[in-house]
Amino acid sequence: MHSLIKVVILIFMENQKEALIRSLENNRIEEKNSQSNQSLISFLHFFSYLGLAILLGIFFGFLLTKIPFKTESKKASTTVSSQKTAGIADKKTFKDQAEGTLKEGGIDGEGNFHLERPGGASQNVYLTSSTVDLSLYIGKKVRVYGQTFAGQKAGWLMDVGLVEVLE
Repeated sequence: MHSLIKVVILIFMENQKEALIRSLENNRIEEKNSQSNQSLISFLHFFSYLGLAILLGIFFGFLLTKIPFKTESKKASTTVSSQKTAGIADKKTFKDQAEGTLKEGGIDGEGNFHLERPGGASQNVYLTSSTVDLSLYIGKKVRVYGQTFAGQKAGWLMDVGLVEVLE
């Protein structure tokens, strides 16, 4: 009888061991499934928030284009064209000025025109302009306003923005 009890206990323990192993395997499988579900949920949350942010950006961008903003526009320069002056009357941009008789020709490819001034060729101002047609003033005594640039050969190279006829 004693051996029968041992056999029953061994069978019982063997059944308990198998049940415990199955339980552990089931827990491991459930744990893997829950981890993949959690990563899927995280993935879905991320793209949901991203989509929401994009939609809100589009909505507010559209809304901002429909709101009228009051802006003050000050015209910094005015274009002047008369017999005495021509060009852009913006003396803040065109700070430099020179006077002389306007002649055609630059020096070694720098400038298309030049101002002859007292003191000889070393005092010439070589001119170019994208805003004023300087050819209309050749041979006239003029005052030019412009912006000075560094020249390779020219002692003084200026981009003219405004021309005033003096005589």
